[in-house]
Amino acid sequence: MKSGRYIGVMSGTSLDGVDVVLAAIDERMVAQQASYSHPIPQAIKQAILGMCQGQAVTLAQVGELDAQLGTLFAEAVLGLLAQSGVAAEEVTAIGCHGQTVWHQPQGETTFSMQLGDNNRIAAMTGITTIGDFRRRDMAWGGQGAPLVPAFHQALLAHPSERRMILNIGGIANLSLLLPGQPIRGYDTGPGNMLMDAWIWRHRTLPYDKGAQWAMQGKVNALLLQQMLADPYFAMPAPKSTGREYFNHAWLERQLSRNEPLPPEDVQATLAELTATTIVNQVKLAGGCERLLVCGGGARNPLIMARMSAMLPGIEVSPTDLFGVSGDDMEALAFAWLAFRTLSGQPGNLPSVTGASRETVLGAIYPVFSTVNQQ
Repeated sequence: MKSGRYIGVMSGTSLDGVDVVLAAIDERMVAQQASYSHPIPQAIKQAILGMCQGQAVTLAQVGELDAQLGTLFAEAVLGLLAQSGVAAEEVTAIGCHGQTVWHQPQGETTFSMQLGDNNRIAAMTGITTIGDFRRRDMAWGGQGAPLVPAFHQALLAHPSERRMILNIGGIANLSLLLPGQPIRGYDTGPGNMLMDAWIWRHRTLPYDKGAQWAMQGKVNALLLQQMLADPYFAMPAPKSTGREYFNHAWLERQLSRNEPLPPEDVQATLAELTATTIVNQVKLAGGCERLLVCGGGARNPLIMARMSAMLPGIEVSPTDLFGVSGDDMEALAFAWLAFRTLSGQPGNLPSVTGASRETVLGAIYPVFSTVNQQ
């Protein structure tokens, strides 16, 4: 087993920063040792949003963004090392998810594209880097996402308690840890993504802190029901989605079919959409005893309160209460997936992604010192 110190790097659909964590990992333990959040420059953020939402781009623009993100992720890792006082030589490997710019799990030709040149990360940090985690699962017929349920199982599964782990990032995804049943997991739909886009447009704020703006509005029942009628929500698992589907253009199409609403009412309705689509999936899966929440949405008091109200008898609480930082969960997962890859162990769960088999995930970008030591 390739136990040691691993760094996980995650830049998700919310685009609120590059999350980096350091953890000691072996077959029995994942012990977080440090974390760091690195800002994403506005120009890079806008380039990502353009690609994710289907704007026409050139190959030069794709290549340039790939290189820029590789440099950004490397700088984030170096920032973590400087802050923690850990030398690069003490780290076994980096697991980098990359920035998803297009995810197409349905149709005749399926693929998923994450940018962030792992060669640059390895060169700039001097640490073996593992990336491109999704596409091996897709090569075996899977959706390539979500990949975090395997980590949730390793870290938070209980032998007798029915648990579900909910990550509310830009997209919300649910892991079903139900004793005696195969682990399942899927994207329930938008998490913070539409709310963030709406408040940015109307108030030039990156997110609705404390749901203060949404709480000033009223849920519009007609708009809510119209949005809930989107075919994605009724689609059976395995399923995954992203910004290429649930984006500002999707929201504008929904709004164009109704009378104009006060912007705060739209924000309140988007919060209700996130809570309702999650709750519907929890109920559809037969419910649980404990719903553990991570991601930025765990700090949204409106969404947390609405889920609690709609799920009587279920304890809704942040994963922080169970020893795992909700802000660092996904970055930790990719540190753990890097450990699995170097150990020659599968990282996917076919019951989650729909792949025909378990498989080792990712591509390894070694540094020569590591190769020579082996």
